[in-house]
Amino acid sequence: MSTPFDPIDLAGLRLRNRLVMPAMGRARAFGPGNTATDSMATYYAQRATAGLIITEGSQPSVVGQGFPHTPGLHSAEQIAAWRRVTDAVHAEGGAVFAQISHVGRVGDPGLLPEGLVQVAPSAVAAPGRLFTVDGMKDFTTPRELTSQEVRETIADFAQAARNAIEAGFDGVELHAAYGYLIHQFLAPSSNLRTDEWGGSIEGRVRFAAEVVAAVSAAIGARRTGIRISPGIRYNGIEEPDLEATYVQLIRRLNETGPAYLHVVEDSRDLTGILRKEFSGAFILNPATDGFTSAEELALIEDGTADMLSFGALFLANPDLPARLRAGGPYNTPDETTYYGGTDKGYIDYPYLNA
Repeated sequence: MSTPFDPIDLAGLRLRNRLVMPAMGRARAFGPGNTATDSMATYYAQRATAGLIITEGSQPSVVGQGFPHTPGLHSAEQIAAWRRVTDAVHAEGGAVFAQISHVGRVGDPGLLPEGLVQVAPSAVAAPGRLFTVDGMKDFTTPRELTSQEVRETIADFAQAARNAIEAGFDGVELHAAYGYLIHQFLAPSSNLRTDEWGGSIEGRVRFAAEVVAAVSAAIGARRTGIRISPGIRYNGIEEPDLEATYVQLIRRLNETGPAYLHVVEDSRDLTGILRKEFSGAFILNPATDGFTSAEELALIEDGTADMLSFGALFLANPDLPARLRAGGPYNTPDETTYYGGTDKGYIDYPYLNA
């Protein structure tokens, strides 16, 4: 029986434990051109006792940005800035993947250079409103990608992955969750296409599968992971054929063999099905009444997952593995400092031995 504190081999990368810090947007890429800062390097280095750190989502292209002060992985200055982060994490003995995230139809077009608008599988606006620097706004209708532009977007993901490796990351996680671009291709509510990128389940999973294949070809499958959130209705996603879609997706992924599948859970029954289908390591962000806590550590011991991701607790407890081993106590996350702001609520949470 494995315990959460046992090391694990992740496709050749030796991790010190099975506790994962997942991607959490913090909107603090205040450097020029949406670049990582010294505070970001400190923030991630403080949490380097995680088995694996996955950074906040980084856009693979200019048009992939949807929110203020999110970092990118598409320019030379962004690569150089991320190098400071990866060096800091590695100096503490940690392992770190970059999450590559394209928002698609979700986000504020006012952030984009003149002449650019949000793009998506189909010209369907997300329902509801979004928070912007100018207050709440309705989501806008995106421009539908042409077939050629779909291929170019896949190439953007692959290049961003190469950039991540150049920046010193140990690998990348592709964000196919929470209603962002890859998820938009998977869902019939946001993908109304009738060409090879839509229509049937096979068509709708094609974009995700080909992004994984392209990134794996660029940097190696052992350095590639993917995060999904089946059944999570965030940003207007509706998935009536849930099990069939994700089983088909995983069968396509198994052809490439990425290092891990990271599941944001909605249904434990579906989790079990996906766990059996996937051939690589299985990371679980379990469904809970609040956020992942010590109670969920048993999911590693009973084999439900190989690794477990802790979001808010890692945000507020830089030494979370030590606290979990000791049975607490835990700092309480300050939700008012989650996004943007100063170093308060970012790099000033105390350690257990402070």
